[in-house]
Amino acid sequence: MPHSPAKVPPGAPEIRATVPLLEPPDWAVTQRALFDLLDHAWRRFARDFTGPDGRLNYTGQLSTRDGVDDFYEVFFNWPQLYLLGGADDLLPAAERHWEGVTAQLTELGMLHGEFERGYDWFHQGESLLLFYFLCMAAPDRWAERALRFADLYVDPAHGNYDPGHRIITRPHNGSDPERRGLFDGDVYPWLQHEADTYGYPLPWLLETDDGPHPLSADPRLGPQMRDRMGAGDTAVNLAATGLVLNAWILSGDERYRNWIVEYVGAWRERTEVNGWVVPDNVSPHGVVGGLLEGRWYGGHYGWSWPHGWHSVGHAACVAALAASTVTGDDDHLSLVAASLDELIGRGRVMPFSESDSSLPSKWEAELGPDAHTPTLHLPFRHGDLGWFDYNPVTLPVPMALWHHTGSAEDRARLERLRKAEGFDWRTVRPFRAKEESGHEKAWFAFLAGDDPDYPQRILAAAQAQIRHRLRRMDRYRDRDVDEADIHVWQQCNPVVTEALVQLTWGGPQVLYGGGLQQARLRYHDADAGRPGLPPDVAALITSIDPEATTVELVNLSPETARTVIAQAGAFAEHTITAVRYTTCADDSWIGDLYDYGHTEPVTSQVKAACHSAYLTVRLPASTRVRMTLALRLRSRAPSYGG
Repeated sequence: MPHSPAKVPPGAPEIRATVPLLEPPDWAVTQRALFDLLDHAWRRFARDFTGPDGRLNYTGQLSTRDGVDDFYEVFFNWPQLYLLGGADDLLPAAERHWEGVTAQLTELGMLHGEFERGYDWFHQGESLLLFYFLCMAAPDRWAERALRFADLYVDPAHGNYDPGHRIITRPHNGSDPERRGLFDGDVYPWLQHEADTYGYPLPWLLETDDGPHPLSADPRLGPQMRDRMGAGDTAVNLAATGLVLNAWILSGDERYRNWIVEYVGAWRERTEVNGWVVPDNVSPHGVVGGLLEGRWYGGHYGWSWPHGWHSVGHAACVAALAASTVTGDDDHLSLVAASLDELIGRGRVMPFSESDSSLPSKWEAELGPDAHTPTLHLPFRHGDLGWFDYNPVTLPVPMALWHHTGSAEDRARLERLRKAEGFDWRTVRPFRAKEESGHEKAWFAFLAGDDPDYPQRILAAAQAQIRHRLRRMDRYRDRDVDEADIHVWQQCNPVVTEALVQLTWGGPQVLYGGGLQQARLRYHDADAGRPGLPPDVAALITSIDPEATTVELVNLSPETARTVIAQAGAFAEHTITAVRYTTCADDSWIGDLYDYGHTEPVTSQVKAACHSAYLTVRLPASTRVRMTLALRLRSRAPSYGG
């Protein structure tokens, strides 16, 4: 199928690698082996769990408004793998799965016009990651949908946005303006084990002499949730800015920029009034706490219930980054940074085993034996009795902020968090969360220069997870999946991209609440005319300092020359202002005179000026080059098309 190579402007600098690849570094060999294993794994999953048109093997129904995300999330990082350098046919496969799942969900009554009829943005943000990566990989084919989806929010005629009060009009929103409240029927479809984990919404209404009743048995909670939590805006709706930012990058239309500025600006004003902690609810009349007796907390998927910071913080970060991107003004980041610093200021040192965390299974996997080590915990939730639900420090938000700004202040926050931890950040735990993230602490230690062996260990951990999931697929491929088991597809998805994103792009994994990808560099195969590293080529970014972003490119092929186009930023939004690279002082090693046993090539550093988002690197067979780039961050309009 046709590809869209990066449009390299005339005069962009070109580098030719001249350093011989004598003994390939372990990280390069392991990285290419990971690409090979991933290629085998996604094909196995497609064969065992999907039909010819790309839909998942599922014949049941969906009885609630929940479930759309679980169908799309299975494939969210498949086009991401293609963008990293996965197989040519991975992109059409990912497109086929989106089309098949979309048709499947439409038949199940969950979508209208290919978009969620109406659900919360904690789940919609998860659903749309696959779509965002498809837009990134094939912008020409996906632009029409992207603009149509964004217009559901930007155009008030669709009923999702009230420009007068600058609010999204309801927590469950989407393509069906008749979708109201939070559920169909009389009570919220909340299982008892979930209530035991996260507690109850609107808890001040439930207290009786004998304690709270189960949701299904309490006659008050259904109407109260519908009236108090099912109308007006909620903080998790901030994740909708990712959808609109995607449309702005694709089109450059100022309507999308203006909407982001207006909507995020309203939430930032409310946050400032609230003492720089983002509130989680706004009434239909634009009043914080207007439906909750003045409480700034207690909204749907807000600070009190069910996830707190895990939903509010990630949505606010998506929005803050979107507003900063379209305006160039980092003051918008205060929307999330001030709330983060508030939580850090309220941190407590304790063993996780003594915390009141509502996420025990997550942390038992991530901490391992350090579950009993005293370390810094932050409160994730807030209710009438104050802050609660203490969890160990998570890094997706502070890492996203530092990557975006490259500032000393945002890096210092990470250093303070590291210093406050009770365990070694260099530890690589053998786990894979559904977000395909969680190893940011070890990656940060590597970037700080403290752990040179990290690339090999994280690549080995990625391989182990793929093999584990291949075995899990063996157990589940012949079973009928019912509605209660639809998460099994995510648990079997063998596409593992976190290590490749960190090591080759120099970026954190995408914010799972609906963010767009961050990267210091991306690559294009100039010969194939497609995004991603060419075959046989491995990349390792060892520093993401804007003034000194360092990357090594290795061509492992003993026969074939490769040409790589290095792109500054996920969306060519950075400018390369200078490049220093290694070169051989004498290229005689290329011919018959080179004798490995007696002659070592002499290398030196060459510095070249540059003023481009792109750099062409020619890699003859069995060569390597190390480059240090000076970048001017976010100095260009972001673009999917190069």
